[in-house]
Amino acid sequence: MQNHTRLIKKINNLWIKSQVPMHKLTNINKIDSFLIILVCVIISIITSYEFVTKPIYNFSFIVSVIINFFEIFICCGVLLYISKKEDPTINSRQIFLLIGLLLIVEILKINLKTISPLSIIVPPTLIISQGMGTITALSWVSIALINWPNSLNGMNEYLLLITFVSSCMVAFLGGNIRSRAQLLQVSILVPLGAFLGQYFFLGIDTNNLYKFNIQTLISRQGNIISDSFLLAALLLLAIIFMPILESIFGLVTKARLLELADQEKPLLRRLSIEAPGTFEHTLLLCGLAEEATRMIGGNVDLVRTGALYHDIGKLHAPSWFIENQDGSSNPHDELDNPLESAKILQDHVDKGIQIARKYRLPQPVANFIPEHQGTLKMGYFLFKAKEKDKNISEKNFKYKGPIPQSKETAILMLADGCEAALRAMDMNASDKEALKIISKIINSRILDGQLLDSNFSRGEIYLIKISFLNVWKRVRHRRIQYPTAKDNSFS
Repeated sequence: MQNHTRLIKKINNLWIKSQVPMHKLTNINKIDSFLIILVCVIISIITSYEFVTKPIYNFSFIVSVIINFFEIFICCGVLLYISKKEDPTINSRQIFLLIGLLLIVEILKINLKTISPLSIIVPPTLIISQGMGTITALSWVSIALINWPNSLNGMNEYLLLITFVSSCMVAFLGGNIRSRAQLLQVSILVPLGAFLGQYFFLGIDTNNLYKFNIQTLISRQGNIISDSFLLAALLLLAIIFMPILESIFGLVTKARLLELADQEKPLLRRLSIEAPGTFEHTLLLCGLAEEATRMIGGNVDLVRTGALYHDIGKLHAPSWFIENQDGSSNPHDELDNPLESAKILQDHVDKGIQIARKYRLPQPVANFIPEHQGTLKMGYFLFKAKEKDKNISEKNFKYKGPIPQSKETAILMLADGCEAALRAMDMNASDKEALKIISKIINSRILDGQLLDSNFSRGEIYLIKISFLNVWKRVRHRRIQYPTAKDNSFS
């Protein structure tokens, strides 16, 4: 009975978690909303083309046309809802890509009936699954295959089934692929699978083996060799143009995040050379943030990449930050002006945003730069300022924000606060003492209102605390004292 109760509670917790978005919803302006609705209407009209072009027989025929129109229009709305549910940060450019691909498919399937549905449906599915997620891609495929017209030679229902299965495979694989090399494997294996599927269900016409040429590649639907070859070629083209689509539509694929996380990237190399202390701080922060994000089921690739770039603004003046100082002198002491020092700290956020734009970092990665500081107070310089003037405004000693808008950026803020405190702890400190400090810092962020837009549950906050403790326990491990010989050499 207890096992059943635990299972019910677990399912209930998973359901509650699924209803809370990982990110704050992105607002879309009225003009973009109008254009999106307009495109959806056009898609609905085009999909009803076969009905509209037929002669009107009776009133029931008109009703069926209207029902078909609204059916597709509602499906478009469901597609947009699902895409927003899967990725609340999706913007208008990405929505235009989603429905734009659907519009292109609707036009192609009516005007180019000789081309196999495999070549029309599968390549866009790869793009959508990579940039917007598996569920959105599966929804898109389901809508794109509605009311598929018959070809001149007749449409075999098995071909649509093979198209649907191949598209679903691409949607599942594309949503989890983490490198360009894996994409190339998909571009070979999926057409091969489609070829085998067509061979099994449709058979092969031996005459097609002798008539295979460039013309039959496009004009002969049902030729399983040309269908598979064209599909492979289009998938390769989709992979080639993927970086361009990422740049134009702001897509953030896992492959792109892994490429950005390469520490040999020029910007990260520059950070490691010009601000080595900041770079080491960044690496430890990556460990804390990754572990916590993994524990709550967040986007580990995003938080890793965001953590690596969150302090790039310190490149404008590395020596003004304590982790890059050698201990001999502190420029802030020589400046002796808390207000100016606070402006320098804010500058590392402002300059970081400028550097992110210069290097064209994806917006979800650039969001880590301002949000990891939120609207926190610069406590040390506020204290110094109050020593000189008790009536000084605290607004001058607060970061501009915004506060974290996603769980990933909020985790980085918490990790940033805990990292320095954990690093300063005694090697002999107990786990209980470390957890106390972690809890104190996280609770202070909660009381300060920094986590209001992050939608953390109590259980997730607990998991974050435990994950930070686990990382600290791994980092603070002891080394044995190696014995030395009389000649001072190690044994």
